[in-house]
Amino acid sequence: MKKFAIAAATTTALTLTLVNAAFAQQPAQTSQAPMMVAAGEMTEAKEDVSDTWITTKVKADLLTEKGIPGSDIKVETNKGVVSLSSTVAVTDSQKDVAVAITKKIKGVKAVAADGLKSQ
Repeated sequence: MKKFAIAAATTTALTLTLVNAAFAQQPAQTSQAPMMVAAGEMTEAKEDVSDTWITTKVKADLLTEKGIPGSDIKVETNKGVVSLSSTVAVTDSQKDVAVAITKKIKGVKAVAADGLKSQ
């Protein structure tokens, strides 16, 4: 009976050691897959934030520029391309200034100002 108890204890100890080793390796494998997915999602989020940031910066700069009806100019950004439009008429010089301000902003690849109504 004593030999059986020693054998059972040894078997249990070995089993627990093997199970612990298996579980110790498992978190390393499962934790990397979600991290790679999260990294891909962050890349997409950064692109969206970049366009949002460009739009916000353009709008803020147009609002603070004297002589520009910044509150009447609509700003949209798609992959760094900024589109300016308005429902009110702007002068050619106001249009030129608005385009120049927009082109100076970091991340702006191109400016489309065809939507700005001229007087």
